[in-house]
Amino acid sequence: MGEGQLTVWCLLGKKAGDNTQVRALAAELDLDSVEKSIAARPWELLSHLGTGATLVGIDRRQSSDLQAPWPDIVISAGRRNEPVAQWIRQQSGGLTRLVHIGRPWASLSSWDLIVTTPQYFLPQQDNILHNTLPLHRVSLEGLRSAENQLRPQLAALPRPWLAVLVGGDSGRFVMTGEKGRRLGSLAADLATAAGGSVLLTDSARTPRAAGDALQAQLTAPNLCYRWGSGDDNPYRGLLALADAFVVTGESMSMLGEAVDTGRPLYIFDVGDGAAHWWTLPHSYRYKPLSHRVAMRFGPARMRRDIGNIQNTLVRDGGARWLEPSMIHAAADSLRATIASPSAPSQGSGSVAHNELKRAAQTVRQLVITR
Repeated sequence: MGEGQLTVWCLLGKKAGDNTQVRALAAELDLDSVEKSIAARPWELLSHLGTGATLVGIDRRQSSDLQAPWPDIVISAGRRNEPVAQWIRQQSGGLTRLVHIGRPWASLSSWDLIVTTPQYFLPQQDNILHNTLPLHRVSLEGLRSAENQLRPQLAALPRPWLAVLVGGDSGRFVMTGEKGRRLGSLAADLATAAGGSVLLTDSARTPRAAGDALQAQLTAPNLCYRWGSGDDNPYRGLLALADAFVVTGESMSMLGEAVDTGRPLYIFDVGDGAAHWWTLPHSYRYKPLSHRVAMRFGPARMRRDIGNIQNTLVRDGGARWLEPSMIHAAADSLRATIASPSAPSQGSGSVAHNELKRAAQTVRQLVITR
């Protein structure tokens, strides 16, 4: 079958990181693609405890139409969209090829291709493609436009510009007010020691108390974007202009995009160090507690450890931990970047670019050779 005849459906849910990866892979395929928004019902987990093809767990009225002609390829990510993808293949008479990003709950053999990363502990087998970081597709053209929009706002701020990209709660990682305070203090210390500025953007996952505590520590010159403020998010402009990045370690997408710029990357550990989790009040919130229960007692399909990606980045020299002991050495390094600035590296030589191209080529082979 020729590529010009192929169609792709992108199943999109409520998680921005999942949607970013689905869209990146679809765009790299450069085929006729359609985005299908899937709205899950509040109780969808009960219907998805099985791994079969069903639409029981979604709100059909709030979701996009799902009807023939059926696509050649479905790209999904996240547990909620798995039964939908399987249902679409069932309706197509088994002709639709299924590509899942991350770690599926359904049997690994029920997918034509799984594109995964280290935190999911998936085995080496023919239908699993192992990448080092989540997929993303940040174009140089998009960065230039964002750069032009943001640069005038930074004109009065001294360099180096230290972008602080803040996520929030994820699995065992809980972004408390104390952690926000510590992150803000370390970022301010680094920017001050380097004679520069902090450029902060948080996200929908950032707890308000943590964001407030972080912002209160920014004694260095700064520009702050807070989620929900109504202002334009400067995130893409920061990718283009920042001289270095501090990223909260639980955000895989932000880590991937920051490391791919080729600029210095410092990871803020949102974990709890050597403290026993049961001694910490925030461990008893629903998300961290349910994560620990799943990791301890749940099936393998529920297990993950984001720390694997952080540790791999640090081990391979792509990042350093943000710690008090490294502030002065890092500040010296940042001052040196001003003397020899480099352009963003989202190009033919970047890890993300090469992994995305490899994933797209693997997807094409699924349908071209059938």
